[in-house]
Amino acid sequence: MAVLEGRRLALVIGAALVLVLAAAAVAIAVVRNGFLGQSPSAQPTASATASASLTHSPSRSTSTGIASGEPTATPSDSGAPVPEPPPSDVPAPAPPKPGSPIPSPAPAPPPAMALPPGLRGIDVERFITSQRVVALTFDAGGNDAGLASILGTLAAQGVRATFFVTGTWAQANPAKVAEIAAAGHRIGNHSMTHPYFTQKTDVEIAAELAGAQRAILAAGAEPRPFFRFPYGDRDARTIAAVNANGYAGIRWTVDSLGWQGTMKGTRGPSFVVQRVMATAQPGQIVLMHVGSNPDDGSTLDADALPALIAQYRAAGYGFVTLDALL
Repeated sequence: MAVLEGRRLALVIGAALVLVLAAAAVAIAVVRNGFLGQSPSAQPTASATASASLTHSPSRSTSTGIASGEPTATPSDSGAPVPEPPPSDVPAPAPPKPGSPIPSPAPAPPPAMALPPGLRGIDVERFITSQRVVALTFDAGGNDAGLASILGTLAAQGVRATFFVTGTWAQANPAKVAEIAAAGHRIGNHSMTHPYFTQKTDVEIAAELAGAQRAILAAGAEPRPFFRFPYGDRDARTIAAVNANGYAGIRWTVDSLGWQGTMKGTRGPSFVVQRVMATAQPGQIVLMHVGSNPDDGSTLDADALPALIAQYRAAGYGFVTLDALL
C-alpha cells in the first residue's frame, strides 16, 4: 500500500510541475506577442498575413478611396511611412485575342555599303565591264504615275533596277519606297529637295543628303552609297562634297528623254526604245523616270519598258543593279 501511495504522490507532483511550466510558456508568449499594452492585431503572425493577402477582397477600398487588391499599408516600428501600393484600377494591356496575328517589328533596312576608292572624284557614266549587262535606273522626284506599271513590268520580266528617290518623294510615298525595296530593287539618294547642287555650299549639300537619307531609312530602305545629282548638275567641288558624305555620284550613259512627254504628239514609247538601244553597250546606265510629264500626263518610260527589255534580251543583254559597281 505504501508503494502505491508513493507512486500517486509522484504523479501528482509531476502533473503540477507540467502545469507550472505550461503557465510560464504562456506568459512568455504573451509578452513576445505584445499583449502587454498593445493590440494583438498590430503585429499579425506570418500565417495571418498570408491568409489576409489571399482572402482580401479586390473590391474593398483603401483609406484613399482607390480600389486595391492588397491590404492597407501600416507604419513601420520606426515611425517612417510605408509606401502605399500602386492603384490597381489602372487597366492592364489587353492580351491578344486567340488566333489574332502578333505584330512583328518593322524589318531593318540593309546595311550601308562602304564607298570604294575607285568611285571617288568621278560622276559615273557607265561601269567598266566586257559583259553584256546594263543597269536600268529610274528617278523619282515628281509624282508616281508610272510606278505601278514599271514595277509590274520588272516583276513579270524578272529584272531588277535601281531607283533614285528624293527625300520629299520618300516622305510622301513611304509605302512605295518599301514596295520598291521589297521587290528586290536598289534605292539611291536623289537629294532632299532636288536643287542645283553647284549653287549650294558644302554644308547645304550635306543637309540635302542627310535629309533624304533619313526619309529613305524611315521608309525601310538604305540609299548609301549611290547618289544622283538633280538635273545632272555637278562639278569637282560638289562631287568631292558628296564623296565626303559617303556617296558616289552616279550619272548615266543615256537619258531616254521620256520625261519630256509626247512633245505635242510627235513622240511615243517607240522613241524611247530607239533612243536607248542606239547607245546599247556593256556597262550602260539608262536614265528613265517614274513620274508623268506635267503637261500631257504621259508616262513614256513606263510604256516603253516592256519593249525595251525585250530588245535588250534579243541583243544578248542581261540586267544588273548599280551594286555591280561595288
